[in-house]
Amino acid sequence: MASVETAAEHERILREIESTDTNCIGPTLRSVYDGQEHGLFMEKLDVRIKNHDREIEKMCNHHFQGFVDSITELLKVRGEAQKLKSQVIDTNRHLQDDGKELTSSMEELQKCRVQQRNIATTIDKLTHCLPVLEMYSRLQEQMQAKRYYPALRTLEQLEQTCLPKAGQYRFCSIMAENIPKLRTQIRDTAMMQLRDFLESIRKHSDKIGETAIKQAQLQRSLDSSISPQPRALVGRRGRKEAAAGSGTDSGGQGGSPLSEQDSGILDVEDEEEEDEVPGAQDLVDFSPVYRCLHIYTVLGLRDVFENYYRKQRRKQARLVLQPHSNMHETLEGYRRYFNQIVGFFVVEDHILHTTQGLVNRAYVEELWELALSKITAALRTHSSYCDNPDLVLDLKNLIVLFADTLQGYGFPVSQLFDMLLEIRDQYGEILLKRWNVTFRHVLDQDNYSPIPVSTEQEYRHYSSQFPLQDPELEKLPFPKKLPFSEFVPKVYGQIKEFIYACLKYSEDLHLSSTEIDDMIRKSTNLLLTRTLSHCLQYAIKKKNVGMAELVQVIINTTHLEQSCHFLEEFISNITNVPPDTVNTTKLYGTSTFKDARHAAEAEIYTSLNAKIDQFLQLADYDWLAAVQGGGTLDTSDYLVDLIAFLKSTFSVFTNLPGKVAQTACMSACKHIATSLMQLLLDPEVRQISMGALHQLYTDVKECESFARAGPVAGFQGDTLLLAFSDLRQLLDLFTQWDWSTYLADYGKPTCKYLRVNPHTALALLEKMRETSRKNNVFAQFRKTDRDRQKLIDTVIKQLRNLIAQHHT
Repeated sequence: MASVETAAEHERILREIESTDTNCIGPTLRSVYDGQEHGLFMEKLDVRIKNHDREIEKMCNHHFQGFVDSITELLKVRGEAQKLKSQVIDTNRHLQDDGKELTSSMEELQKCRVQQRNIATTIDKLTHCLPVLEMYSRLQEQMQAKRYYPALRTLEQLEQTCLPKAGQYRFCSIMAENIPKLRTQIRDTAMMQLRDFLESIRKHSDKIGETAIKQAQLQRSLDSSISPQPRALVGRRGRKEAAAGSGTDSGGQGGSPLSEQDSGILDVEDEEEEDEVPGAQDLVDFSPVYRCLHIYTVLGLRDVFENYYRKQRRKQARLVLQPHSNMHETLEGYRRYFNQIVGFFVVEDHILHTTQGLVNRAYVEELWELALSKITAALRTHSSYCDNPDLVLDLKNLIVLFADTLQGYGFPVSQLFDMLLEIRDQYGEILLKRWNVTFRHVLDQDNYSPIPVSTEQEYRHYSSQFPLQDPELEKLPFPKKLPFSEFVPKVYGQIKEFIYACLKYSEDLHLSSTEIDDMIRKSTNLLLTRTLSHCLQYAIKKKNVGMAELVQVIINTTHLEQSCHFLEEFISNITNVPPDTVNTTKLYGTSTFKDARHAAEAEIYTSLNAKIDQFLQLADYDWLAAVQGGGTLDTSDYLVDLIAFLKSTFSVFTNLPGKVAQTACMSACKHIATSLMQLLLDPEVRQISMGALHQLYTDVKECESFARAGPVAGFQGDTLLLAFSDLRQLLDLFTQWDWSTYLADYGKPTCKYLRVNPHTALALLEKMRETSRKNNVFAQFRKTDRDRQKLIDTVIKQLRNLIAQHHT
């Protein structure tokens, strides 16, 4: 069984060897050697080889004849092949000989093609390099021409477009290395030009402001139907601003801005147009600002530029807003100050409207708020030093023009007009001081006598200066006298001049007619109640003022008082505000002149009494005089002179109002009576005799005669005698020695001595008792004197009891 399997295995191996590639026969042979029957396998292998050899031999025998035939034919072909070879060699030789020229031509063609390719490559490279060189050359020209913004654009194009296309060349590397340096140079140069620009506008802000104010003043004088351009000072044509603005916009977005010639303001395209007042753009070249703004925008440093510009302008604003210490001395100082401020803000407004974002409205408003606070503070301080109303008025007009100019640029100026109202109060005070000097001069120069008028022309002259309303005076023939003195028309005219001065300040303050009317009336009231009143009081109370002058002052103030309603009408006419308007301030002139008249009247009374005192000081009574036996006593000399003086004085009072003359006369009589009473009761006079009382009785009788004669008309009955009634009853009581009646009727309405005060009577009795005691040393030896002394003591005792009873 085993031999059958072995034989089958060997058969399989042999088939496998026959069918398998010799490279893979190793495993098959290994399986033979691994077995135990390899000898048997070798035998079978030999048998199989022999079988294959027999098959090969059979096949060779079968094809041998064909092989022999093939060899025979091959030998025949060899000869032909030799012939063909020789022909090919000959042909090749001829071909080689003939191709040498072609080969030479081909080599030359190859060289030409290489050169052509090199030329094309060179042209291509030059196509990329030439723009770089051309652009770099243009960059150098722009730098030399100081056209920095186009140079910066060229630099940007060179760096971003041309150099990358040109390739890696040494000159390109050098250019690339120089680009940051050129940028820095452009930036520094632009900043230097900006600094020069800032310094220039700082120096020329005065001229810019002056020009802007002149144009504002010109616009105010134009026909009101022409609507003024609010930006006329900044740009003559709106399209210029639009162009500048669009240039800034494009520059801000990285596009091409205006050319440098267009970015500046000093172009000449409008020179052929109508003549105009030059604006800020005609005085300042703003191109450095635009150029620097564009350059910094392209460099990505716009924020740095904006911050620098605003910081520098803030510093300049503080310098501009700082006034000179002597600015208040002249109007030119104020004008220069305002011109600089206007110039500063005109430039800022122009920058605001021709650039986008360099300065914004909030920044300008912040600067303006700072300026307003500084301006108002400076004006308050410096205007307080001014004492010239003309300078204050000019300053007000300058401030109004300053405010109107800036208001035309959209700046709020209400604070300036509020401050003008404050300065108006100061202006009023300065006017009051000036008019105080004027009034005093008028009063000092006046002759205090009625004005003589000899012709109709003179009369009309004074009537035009003062509203004289006196029909009776007009009927009188020439020559005649006006009742008042020169200071009446002069004072009236000065009041009108003061009103005009107040009106001048109120102009152009944007106030309503009612407000102007109210301001003028209040100022006029201050003039009347304070300045004129003080001047009149000064004129009345100064030394060496005569009675005639005081009388004339009363007459003058009476006429001025009557003219107050004409002043009311005058103010209403110039302000176009009816006097009966609600809440209209009334003039206090009536009360002022009344007070002055009353002061003059009081001064008359005081002066008259002082003159009376001078006469009374001459009184030299002999208080110990003995009683004369018979005849009448003569009136004292001083009293005779006093009465003569009073008569002449009261004759001057004919032009005074009756009440004033009557009051003066009554006051004089009362003062005489009181003074005589004080002489009696003077503590220095310790003794009084009956003889002295008789002399005083005679003097009082003379005074009563003067009063009874009516030195001043208008007294009813014996009213003037009442001034001496106290002294008369006292002297009657003592001279008649009617003590029983006095003591019996005291306190009754019908008492004969109703005006005698018991205290006064007691004091006088005690002085008489002292006289009796000292003059009558031997009184106790004479019965009559002793009885009189007892009688005096008894009356004194009764008076004391009477006083004690009424006191209880």
